[in-house]
Amino acid sequence: MPSSKKYLWADYEDEDLLDVRLCDLGLTIKDSWVERPINKLYEELKAKHIRLKPHIWLSTNWFCPDGVPGFAIPFFLAHPRLMQLERAQMLEVEGGNLPWCMKLLRHETGHALQNAYRLARRKKWQQTFGHNTVPYPDSYRPKPKSKNYVLHLYFWYAQSHPAEDFAETFAVWVRPKSRWRTRYAEWPALKKLNYVNDLMGSLEDVVPPVRTRKHIEPMRIQKMTLREYYEEKREYYGRGFPTIYDRDLKRLFSDDEKYKHKEAASAFLRRNRRKIRSQVAKWTGEYEFTLDQVFNHMLGRSRELRLRTVGPDSQLCLDFAILLTMRTMQYLYTSRDQIPL
Repeated sequence: MPSSKKYLWADYEDEDLLDVRLCDLGLTIKDSWVERPINKLYEELKAKHIRLKPHIWLSTNWFCPDGVPGFAIPFFLAHPRLMQLERAQMLEVEGGNLPWCMKLLRHETGHALQNAYRLARRKKWQQTFGHNTVPYPDSYRPKPKSKNYVLHLYFWYAQSHPAEDFAETFAVWVRPKSRWRTRYAEWPALKKLNYVNDLMGSLEDVVPPVRTRKHIEPMRIQKMTLREYYEEKREYYGRGFPTIYDRDLKRLFSDDEKYKHKEAASAFLRRNRRKIRSQVAKWTGEYEFTLDQVFNHMLGRSRELRLRTVGPDSQLCLDFAILLTMRTMQYLYTSRDQIPL
């Protein structure tokens, strides 16, 4: 992910880089990797005759402020060295590849669109999604088997709040070649998609009434160092990945020091993700979305436990596929997890 701009801190070791203040990074979206998915988003909106071109700025996280027809994206996406640091500190980079980044951009655009056209004030919008004024909960308990909501971001995010339900539905609708009519043909969620389809049709080439270009919490006012940023972030996300899989994972992989030269279990799972999915999909049927949630939890926990592979790839793939199938079905029928917002 090359960047045409040169930064002195790009050659720093992690410990030195962590002492740099966010406001001193000097980052811009222009000429960075993330400029490509943003331009792709604008092309998708233009193809749908949507006049809104949400303004996008760098901040500490993904968010769309109330009343603003634009949104912030995390600063680390603007440079590969910062993405490397993010992965070292947080174990993953949210939006760090093109498909994932596009999902998040489409979702945030749904929020920006809602603000730009004041959609939540419409009676039909409220009848379809609920009242946007409902307070955001601290956490929510998703229903993995529910067909009342589309599946887009992880953790059944559409179920968390009416605003998220709309943003997720819009994201599914706007994605090119999503075939949402076929995918959701037997789902009550199709009613929401049809509403969004009609709504977007009525807004074709309509100039948004809200056109402020306000930036909330931009990088220039972020005085904290990267070290302070990650201390706060780790405390906020300190929940980590579920530990309920530890026993199963340690049966398949090993944390014994003598295997430290072997491939990391997390790397193995990432490398064989597609193969394992194809093995498990025929057993889990339409619940592949849940499969992805459980797979990501187990991959993340393997990384936290610093597990290593032991044995032939083919046997490990088969054993993990069996484990994933069992855990996915268990999650579907017994999960009581509360997901924090």
